[in-house]
Amino acid sequence: MDEQTRREYWRHNLRLMAVLLAIWALVSFGAGIFFADLLNNVEIAGFPLGFWFANQGSILVFLALIAVYVWRMDKLDARYGIDEYEEEVHHS
Repeated sequence: MDEQTRREYWRHNLRLMAVLLAIWALVSFGAGIFFADLLNNVEIAGFPLGFWFANQGSILVFLALIAVYVWRMDKLDARYGIDEYEEEVHHS
């Protein structure tokens, strides 16, 4: 892979991480802290929604974001012809 392609690949990776981290921050801080009073008007299983996001929702969203990152990186790797298994075999 040439230098230009590596930079493009890394730029796509950084953009993906920035978007996913922004979503995580919005959910963690926004729903759990900043918008908690507004969200507490809604209840889930007897618990205010703001409380639920602070304790459960942000963790579930974080796990979903990890899954999205893995899925998108697999697509990005395929787009740039990167095969992790092949690289591991060559480095052994």
